Amino acid sequence: MQIRVYDSLPAIESLAPEWNRLLDRFPTATIFSTPEWLGAWWRAFGGARRLAVVGFFDAGEGLVGLAPLAFDPVGPIKVLRLMGDGSGDSDNLDIPVCPGRERQVAEELVSYLGGADGWDVCQLNTLPSHSPVARCLIDHLQERGWTHFHSSRPWCAIGLPASWEEYLRQLSSKERGKIGLRTRALEKRYPVRYRKCGPDDRLASLAALYHLHQIRWQRVGEPGSFASPERRQFYEEISRVFLERNWLEFWRLEMNGETVAAQFGFRYRDTVFSLQEGFDPAYAPASVGYVLRAHVLKQLIEQGVRRYDFLAGDSDSKRRWGAEVGEYWDLHFARPWSRGALYLRSRASMAGGKEWLRRRLPGAWRLLHRLRLRWRGQRGNRSAAGAE
Repeated sequence: MQIRVYDSLPAIESLAPEWNRLLDRFPTATIFSTPEWLGAWWRAFGGARRLAVVGFFDAGEGLVGLAPLAFDPVGPIKVLRLMGDGSGDSDNLDIPVCPGRERQVAEELVSYLGGADGWDVCQLNTLPSHSPVARCLIDHLQERGWTHFHSSRPWCAIGLPASWEEYLRQLSSKERGKIGLRTRALEKRYPVRYRKCGPDDRLASLAALYHLHQIRWQRVGEPGSFASPERRQFYEEISRVFLERNWLEFWRLEMNGETVAAQFGFRYRDTVFSLQEGFDPAYAPASVGYVLRAHVLKQLIEQGVRRYDFLAGDSDSKRRWGAEVGEYWDLHFARPWSRGALYLRSRASMAGGKEWLRRRLPGAWRLLHRLRLRWRGQRGNRSAAGAE
């Protein structure tokens, strides 16, 4: 197997045809491993990061594995991450591999990293727990004596049946009643229009999403996700590209010609991923976001979508829609007897000490937690004063 490392965006964009052929053969591929997603993410958030995308080639089959990695220079410890990680916008990040080549690619990747310069710790975050390469990597790291830790975080997704009526039967009787009651009440009281974003209203739809999402956070004194110009750039590009690919699932609910709820998602294969949403708090009693989601789910089921993915996080509001909970893995590792290994072990020890304190002496833990938050706030205020 031959290894090639790509250190620039033009270089990996030249790999796109083979990359897409690899994804066609990768049964658990998601939109987060596509060149469209990762390229747009890099243009928006790459900043001072450096690419180190590792391609694994077989003489007969071409590209059989791809590890889209990047060096993150922030902090005293040099971190190697999956491309797309670090901004909070990407989930399901993975290392696509042809079936049957998982163990070989995992071994080759560890061997390559063993001799690579410029990193202390490799952090592979939001890997699907069913990732074939993740499991092989853990086994191989164990065999070679590398320091490694993995933790989990929840995600939620709905398995969608073939019909709307069958989906409703999956829900509690209370939830079935709420969908019908709230939809009828809203449509009776207001002139309601459901709109899916198209080429002519894409920018207006984005502006409405930004506004609705920001309202909530600004009311509690927070800047909100879309205060970031990088994130707005990212959404502008993926909405344009995904619309061209027929991947965009961007829906709005209008009342009296005004957008009062918006949900931004995208489709890949038979799955729709729900990334971001917003609604006008003035219409919260009318459940505008709830009614819009019910409408969207009905349309998607009729179009043959079989999975609606809420992405990271678990909440009662997601479970009420029939969502089941799974896990992402965060796999962190370092070479044995290295500075990175010492760093990982010290972090694990600190985390264990915090957990012991939280369980055995909850009062002391809460006091230390409050002091830490206060110290962070004071440090932030000092930094802001210095900037002025």
